Amino acid sequence: MNRSDTKKRLMESTLRLISEKGYLGATTKEIASKAGVSELTLFRNFGSKEKLFESVLNEYTFLPRLKELLPGLERLDYREALAMIGLQFFETLQERKPLVKIIYSEINLYPEKIRRVYFRFVNGIIKNLAGYFRCMQKKNELRSFPPELGAKAFMGMIFSYFKAEEILKGREIGKKEIDRTIRTFVDIFVDGTRTH
Repeated sequence: MNRSDTKKRLMESTLRLISEKGYLGATTKEIASKAGVSELTLFRNFGSKEKLFESVLNEYTFLPRLKELLPGLERLDYREALAMIGLQFFETLQERKPLVKIIYSEINLYPEKIRRVYFRFVNGIIKNLAGYFRCMQKKNELRSFPPELGAKAFMGMIFSYFKAEEILKGREIGKKEIDRTIRTFVDIFVDGTRTH
């Protein structure tokens, strides 16, 4: 098994175990065992559990999807671009629901360095989306507002809806309802940010 296969297996094992047991409950020994490697191999590849967790967040969450989407968004209508971001974000949250649920439930118990890793990842999403808003402002398509605050507001609407419906109420939301709701959020957001 080459190094990239080993890293991929370790990250997939980490994703599964953290989704089941949480960051605090998943041990490096269990992660390595599930990946079919030694614990020493885990540390040789990632150096620490924190770095492994950060790699999982950077690989299996919305951040890589957002980075892939952004270059093509400038060719789309603003409303359609936001709908695409919102729908992809919600879809990612659904795909990673066990991970989101467990991180959300134990975030206040994390050691400070793990909280920093998590918040650095969240800030990466905000920074990337804010870059898109900044670009649209330079084209005079959006009114003046702090792009980071706009990114937090937009992503926050969608995350709050997901958290309330899928985590707290335990609902499985269908595609039609998701599409209708995200497009309503997008309409509200577009009306508040576009130049008139």
